[in-house]
Amino acid sequence: MKILTSIISSLTLLSLNVVGLSQVQAQTQTGLIFDQKVPVSFSGTGCPPGKIEGVLNGDTLSVTFSEFEAKAPRPRVISKSCNLRIGLTVPSGFNIQPVSVNYLGFADVPTGGSADLNVRILFQGREVPTDVNPNRTFPAGFSDVYSKIVPITLNTINACKNPVSSVFGINSTVTARGTNIPTGQETQIRIDTIDTTIDDVLFQIKFEYNPC
Repeated sequence: MKILTSIISSLTLLSLNVVGLSQVQAQTQTGLIFDQKVPVSFSGTGCPPGKIEGVLNGDTLSVTFSEFEAKAPRPRVISKSCNLRIGLTVPSGFNIQPVSVNYLGFADVPTGGSADLNVRILFQGREVPTDVNPNRTFPAGFSDVYSKIVPITLNTINACKNPVSSVFGINSTVTARGTNIPTGQETQIRIDTIDTTIDDVLFQIKFEYNPC
């Protein structure tokens, strides 16, 4: 299982420059057919070495990378972060509205430990309101999978007359605390791969789209 571990270590998160914006082509009069890789820029202590990509397919933008986790043996506290910026250009003649961000994972917290997951969703550099809490705290004794489907409230991207370039952001932080756990054990938290045929997908952004 691929891994993510996160906690907020501060309220200040790094801003990233977009590597590039990818053009999306309108294929029919009734909708969009997407099958395209979208560049992603990233930074943070928990981002894996190598390439992180976005794959746009149908109504879903999938963010693929290999792992995101944190593990803390006694008496350590380990925090990891990975901040993503995803560029997307909406072609003229369409309205598109992001409706949710989806992710899942696993946490194992021994007696005396705890773990935190924090996710902030951004659009054009501003934090997006969410309809449910995107974060979670895992108390001592928790050992199970978790899943999050986070509906988001965001105005429609109006590209009726002209193409619109947009940038989505996902800032993730995980923390594992092993301060008071038994010797020889460790607290761990991760974001796992979503069951999909597109490589190792750790986040998915769902869209609704309509021709103007």
